[in-house]
Amino acid sequence: MHYIYLITFGLLSIALVLIFARLLIGPTLPDRVVALELLATVIVAMTGTYAIFHDRSNFIDVAIVAALTAFLAAIGFARFLERGGPRDD
Repeated sequence: MHYIYLITFGLLSIALVLIFARLLIGPTLPDRVVALELLATVIVAMTGTYAIFHDRSNFIDVAIVAALTAFLAAIGFARFLERGGPRDD
């Protein structure tokens, strides 16, 4: 089971590096926002993996709060663009 944990964290870490690359390179604002949303999703996955491996249910609550915060940020960005925020695409 320990190897599965290490492989999972390794893959999620690679995903984080690729997400940061898209965040920095992303030519448009929506590309960067999608990268931020994906970043939040990977952080929730890492928190959930940690909670499962170490049998700590407290971290599941942290993952839920992070997911809800990311969802509210996506809604806020969508409303910002809907009201005529700056767009460069």
